[in-house]
Amino acid sequence: MPDPQARSWRVDEPYIRVKGQWSYLYRAVDKQGRTIDFLLSEKRDTAAAKRFFIKAIQNNEAPAKI
Repeated sequence: MPDPQARSWRVDEPYIRVKGQWSYLYRAVDKQGRTIDFLLSEKRDTAAAKRFFIKAIQNNEAPAKI
């Protein structure tokens, strides 16, 4: 489980195949590489990025740095 006090997140959005469908996996990790939150999206655009960050911040304490 990620440290709730994680001061910074690293974010990546690789293009992956899930059940035969290509999707972008938005994922935030802490300094140790532990997953903070994730979102699968058909598109890699501003709307998907906003959805991901809103979800991640609602479910976790917002970091000092991303």
